[in-house]
Amino acid sequence: MKPLTRRSCLVLAASGLVPSFGVDRLRAKEKAESPAKERSLPKATIFKGESRFKTIVAKAEKEGWADLPIGERTIRIGRELHGLPYENFTLEIDDHIESPSVNLNALDCWTFFEQSLGMARMIGLKKASYTPDDLLRQIEFTRYRGGVCTGDYLERIHYLAEWFFENDARGTCRHLTPSLPGAERITGRKVSEMTTLWKSYRYLRNNPDLLGPMKETEDRVAKLPVFHIPKAKVAAIEPQLQTGDVIGIATRHHGAFCSHVGLAVRTEDGVLRFMHASRNYKKVVIDKSISGYLNEFSSHAGILVGRPLEVSETVTDKALYEANLKRLLT
Repeated sequence: MKPLTRRSCLVLAASGLVPSFGVDRLRAKEKAESPAKERSLPKATIFKGESRFKTIVAKAEKEGWADLPIGERTIRIGRELHGLPYENFTLEIDDHIESPSVNLNALDCWTFFEQSLGMARMIGLKKASYTPDDLLRQIEFTRYRGGVCTGDYLERIHYLAEWFFENDARGTCRHLTPSLPGAERITGRKVSEMTTLWKSYRYLRNNPDLLGPMKETEDRVAKLPVFHIPKAKVAAIEPQLQTGDVIGIATRHHGAFCSHVGLAVRTEDGVLRFMHASRNYKKVVIDKSISGYLNEFSSHAGILVGRPLEVSETVTDKALYEANLKRLLT
């Protein structure tokens, strides 16, 4: 794996919880070296659905969601997004500048789970009021390697399997998969989706010089020690899973480790269901049981599981973050 250098020293910069590790100095240097128009995107581009954001925040404040466990908070947010339309490639918002972004009007599978978790983390930081920037900071912290985006497309965590390792190391989501009964490592997987389908990705299509570095990222991701629960064993572990758990859908095919992602939600009938932004249904839905959903698709191999952690557990020490990541990758 490449040295993390700047990224590894910016562990908590975006969370707003503690002083950063040299963030101000590094960002000042970057600002001095590039014009403002090259560093940022208009708010209308990076944040869509501000009226929905305000409605959800008002409801959360009125009903005291901040005092709920983070898994329950995550699903409360998810339910507010229930029924919203599915839209693919919602992270591809510009031709050149990478930026944290939120779209509460239309979602794909990644932005559904990410924004539900991000808003749950935001509400966990009790404040007199919340702004779109508060949510953008949470999105930045979980979406980007090292927790910070400086405008570089390659800083984004593009593959879900890596997201579990990065966010476990930073104390935002415990990667449970290897410790669950029946877990098996996925071996021999070729990771190549983005460089194979590069014309589908706006940034890569407009910046083909990124293909070489992206291939290096894919080769690194392919070496990660990725475990999954085979789908024949998922029903047996469903009682151990909780509302709000992040559920990655492992695929049988080369290209990536995961093909889809959503959230676990235990409904009033006691069934642990899969909540996700569905391309088939063209909207956010609460689907069948997780095991039932898996059995509908021959390409689905099983699941990866992450459990959201309270904001108080966020890693604030650079050395601890690096040690955590090293431990998880061995």
